[in-house]
Amino acid sequence: MVLRQNPAMDAPTRAEHLRRLLDAAADPGIAAGQQAYMKSAMPFRGVRMPAVRRIVRDALAPRSAIPAGPGKVSSDDLLPIATLLWRGAQFREDRYAAITVLDLPPIRTSPATIPLSREMITTGAWWDLVDATASHVAKVLLTHRDELTPLMYDWAGDDDRWLRRSAIISQLGAKQRMDRVLLHSVIESNRTDPDFFIRKAIGWALRDFARTDPDWVRALTDQVELSPLSRREALKHLHLPV
Repeated sequence: MVLRQNPAMDAPTRAEHLRRLLDAAADPGIAAGQQAYMKSAMPFRGVRMPAVRRIVRDALAPRSAIPAGPGKVSSDDLLPIATLLWRGAQFREDRYAAITVLDLPPIRTSPATIPLSREMITTGAWWDLVDATASHVAKVLLTHRDELTPLMYDWAGDDDRWLRRSAIISQLGAKQRMDRVLLHSVIESNRTDPDFFIRKAIGWALRDFARTDPDWVRALTDQVELSPLSRREALKHLHLPV
């Protein structure tokens, strides 16, 4: 089912329509298993992530929509839709849908999404929601370095571990566009943290960048004392002793 081309549909109506589409795709047979796997207090409908993404994209960014036509959802509408889905979530898929809305082309790299992204990270407070939101933050960072880089330094020193994790993985996939100074700094700020999710994030960030600059990653692991977990993850594909 595709959202009808109706210019009168406001953000609450569109958000509610998305919830109905998710309800229609529910599979109670897998919902309990999803909830148990994610250790989630919030229940699942039983809609897998690829289906959630497809529902959101088909409803809000149909390929058949003419860019200037009445069915095209305005970029000004997308952020309110994401906010309503997140804050009104009764099922975890509502939150997955909210994150997917942020990754739609009109607002995919907009700094205006960052306050909501921060809210998603701190209130989602679990790796599936945090990492998906951090992936969105990474896209904004790559296109708005001057505005977002100082914020990543702030997040790296925040009391909230999920903001710190997000800062550490905020350049995944950056490749040649990696800000090495920022990466080194966010790692240095958190390398002694005993939290599993922080240590894993450090290793993940370094392992990812090792595909682009293995010598830099080797040098950093030689110069900086990392936890065994972070070091092991960082050097995982470099065939070096850990």
